[in-house]
Amino acid sequence: PRMAQEAAPVLLLVLARLVSSTWHEGSGYYLESHTNEVYAEEPPPEPALDYRRVPQWCATLNIHRGEATCYSPRGSSYRSSLGTRCELSCTRGYRLVGPSAVQCLPNRHWSGMAYCRQIRCHVLPAVLRGSYVCSAGVQMDSRCDYTCLPGYQLEGDRSRICMEDGRWSGSEPVCVDLEPPKIRCPESRERIAEPGKLTATVYWDPPRVRDSADGVIKRVMLRGPEPGSEFPAGEHVIRYTAHDQAYNRASCKFRIRVQVRRCPVLKPPQNGYISCTSDGNNYGATCEYLCDGGYERQGTSLRVCQSSQQWTGSQPLCAPMQINTDVNSAASLLDQFHEKRRLFVISAPDPSNRYYKMQISMLQQAACGLDLRHVTTVELVGQPPHEVGRIREHRLSLGIIEELRRFLHLTRSHFNAVLLDKAGTDRERYISPVSPDELFVFIDTFLLSEREAARRAQGGDPCE
Repeated sequence: PRMAQEAAPVLLLVLARLVSSTWHEGSGYYLESHTNEVYAEEPPPEPALDYRRVPQWCATLNIHRGEATCYSPRGSSYRSSLGTRCELSCTRGYRLVGPSAVQCLPNRHWSGMAYCRQIRCHVLPAVLRGSYVCSAGVQMDSRCDYTCLPGYQLEGDRSRICMEDGRWSGSEPVCVDLEPPKIRCPESRERIAEPGKLTATVYWDPPRVRDSADGVIKRVMLRGPEPGSEFPAGEHVIRYTAHDQAYNRASCKFRIRVQVRRCPVLKPPQNGYISCTSDGNNYGATCEYLCDGGYERQGTSLRVCQSSQQWTGSQPLCAPMQINTDVNSAASLLDQFHEKRRLFVISAPDPSNRYYKMQISMLQQAACGLDLRHVTTVELVGQPPHEVGRIREHRLSLGIIEELRRFLHLTRSHFNAVLLDKAGTDRERYISPVSPDELFVFIDTFLLSEREAARRAQGGDPCE
């Protein structure tokens, strides 16, 4: 017992020192104001002392941007006594990092540490051809609104919100070029056909094309003739189509109207016809008046259709050809028929010659065909001084008869005939009567001009 009494002060001293040391080590709760972190140390062995009378055993919890809801075994007035349990939470916009609940331990430390970290989403990536504006950066509840550059349209979510889990709502939108390019065609136009033509050459500037997005036009296509083409009469539609880089397209069109100005249709003269250029009565067309063989033109030979749609000059007449036999030479006589008539010259020794009678009889029956082919008959019959020469009812002098015989090499001893073309050239000779059919075949085959042949093909044979 004595030994026990001596040892008691020593034990109390040790315990006193132990209690004093534990008390002065601190509460076991360490708080940094800028991190809001709660640090907990490993609890030492539970001291063997009476701590029920200590109301503040651990340091008071103070969670920055958060709240600690504590429950003490000794009542609500004890917020940090031994055994107190605190549930930790953060205000909206912050996330708790660490345990959601801590307890005050005998070592005067809280059982864990925690702090409130601000909820932040990742930085949104840049949008190609667009941008976004956020209300509060990358914090929770921040709303980012997307817009696109002019000419582009937004596809996807127009807005994204930073949510409580630190992720953005929705998905990343894209800016796409959905707007077609702007294209403007030239103005429609009207043109008058060029003189002597049924067409007009029309020029125009290319269309004006602009892309509202990136300004790049991939291609412009033309549907229709190129500028500078010749357009016939009527209305023509020219279309252009433009494509941008996103293959959006836009089209425009304009009209070209070509008008052919025309004069009144000319009527051919009696005993004649008209040969016209171009389309006959369009602006710039020229019409030539021609008379049938045996007729002469009296008046202007050419008339032109003007832009006022009126013809120049006046219509001529085709009068019967006047044959003048009172000339000094055979050449003067033949000149009257130059480029007008063909001559079929018949020579016979006397009017009773049977070949002569036969030939004259056949020609009289084919008078229409001869006139259609512009053939005039010249008769040289008999012997001097009673020789007779005539063209229709016109008599020839003996001097003209003699010159014709020498010029054409016509003998008086027997029947013979010669066919002259409109140039006065000897084209065929006969020593016996020739049938009209044979004569006509030769003329139609070898002597008709292109103009005569075309007119014959157009008008047919009126003698049939």
